[in-house]
Amino acid sequence: MGLCIVVIGMGLITFALRLALIIGANRISLPATLEQALRFAPVAVLSAIIFLEIALRQGALYLSVGNARLVAGAVAAVVAWRTKNVLLTIAAGMIVLWFMQWLDAS
Repeated sequence: MGLCIVVIGMGLITFALRLALIIGANRISLPATLEQALRFAPVAVLSAIIFLEIALRQGALYLSVGNARLVAGAVAAVVAWRTKNVLLTIAAGMIVLWFMQWLDAS
């Protein structure tokens, strides 16, 4: 019971903090340069997370055509660049990954 109260309380605190920032965001204006730079923050963070998952294996850099995740990621990147279609990008990457894992297993 105590754990449920802690979890609910932390959820309410997190919600309140985020709501306060959303409400207060209209009252402050950021410099144009900072706003432009902040637009790239989500892409930069997501790219860093994805690159680590793709390029590292057991804590070591693994840049090889034998790395199925790296090849699938490269294919997905090319598909994303050429088509700008999220679903097609995901599908192409997953198909290549599954195919390479299937080849590796057989």
